[in-house]
Amino acid sequence: MFEWLFAFVHLALFLALLAYSILNLAKGRWLAGAVLLAFLVAYYFIVLHPAVLKEISRKKKKTNKIRKN
Repeated sequence: MFEWLFAFVHLALFLALLAYSILNLAKGRWLAGAVLLAFLVAYYFIVLHPAVLKEISRKKKKTNKIRKN
């Protein structure tokens, strides 16, 4: 249960920061928006992307097992 709660809170914070950085870009505060976006992109590729790739491969293996049976 805690893992789901942690994941949803984490996703909400990530999306809120993304929206805030886009808002900064729209308001003309280019440096703040660009720095936030750069950190969010780096965070995604360093922390989240490997887990996403692992989950995709796990689901592919699972569907291949089902098809073989």
